Amino acid sequence: MTDPNVERKLVEIIRIISESEKPLGARLIADELHNRGYNIGERAVRYHLRILDERGFTKKHGYIGRTITERGEKELSDALISDRFGFVITRIEELIYKTDYDLRTGKGNVIVNVTNIDKDDYDNAVDIIEYAMDHDTTISKKIGIIEEDTDFDIYVPDGKVAIATVCSITFDGLLLKNGVPVVPCYGGLMEIQDYKPAGFLDLISYSGTSIDPIKIFLRRKATSILEAIDTGNGKMLSNLRQIPASASLKASEVLDMAKEHGITSYSTIGQPGEDVLYAPVERGKVGINVLVGINSVAAVEEAGIPADTHPVSTMMDYNKMKEL
Repeated sequence: MTDPNVERKLVEIIRIISESEKPLGARLIADELHNRGYNIGERAVRYHLRILDERGFTKKHGYIGRTITERGEKELSDALISDRFGFVITRIEELIYKTDYDLRTGKGNVIVNVTNIDKDDYDNAVDIIEYAMDHDTTISKKIGIIEEDTDFDIYVPDGKVAIATVCSITFDGLLLKNGVPVVPCYGGLMEIQDYKPAGFLDLISYSGTSIDPIKIFLRRKATSILEAIDTGNGKMLSNLRQIPASASLKASEVLDMAKEHGITSYSTIGQPGEDVLYAPVERGKVGINVLVGINSVAAVEEAGIPADTHPVSTMMDYNKMKEL
């Protein structure tokens, strides 16, 4: 039985090949995998392609590349595609567990989103990110800058600069580390009225999709961050997690401690079993709403600057990030 992580990569490789109108080589597949949030090199792609060839899912055309076979198409639509559902929440849970930032010592790693931007657009993009962060649209004012020669284990395409922003799922990691069981439930589009969250306009469950909900809203270009900042009315990205009602007081203490470290954004801790800003909450649980770290990057796209963003991407030492 193949390792589940290998299976997921095989699924994504098949999907990439199936979406192409011509044979694809390992280099192009590796580049597209990076675009989709998979840290896998060209050599590793060749290894996975051999597995797919052996299973009859792909066909090699010399040095030109691979195409998907009829058997591969069937496997993609039937058995393997089901493996993608639930993968988003599984990866999130893994990163939550790996979050080790200590609110007492101020040391450790947080979860980050990674956005690739053209070098020529970098200065303008950072100005917009700083503007958005100064207006409390995001979880932290710190960012990480990753260039091609930077000592970070993060892939940066040629001609790009990667900007890491603190992911709001970091809150979940901090809660878990401090003894509060937590379950990320929804990513959503939040309506802002008079500079305050008025309620969710749309919600997508983390456990019911094969793509990160926040990325779906980014692709839809559903936000109006800059309008919300300038007029007090607009749409921002937010998410909701649930914790046991009995842990509500402890969670509040943890969130207050996080604010002292610059890890904060608008957060609402609801009442037991009651909806939070129209988002449903289970009986015996309370919901916590947090504006996501990607709002500042969404503002960059609103300004017409192309950005390729990967939510909940990887871990980074919080002390290696700098405040704008």
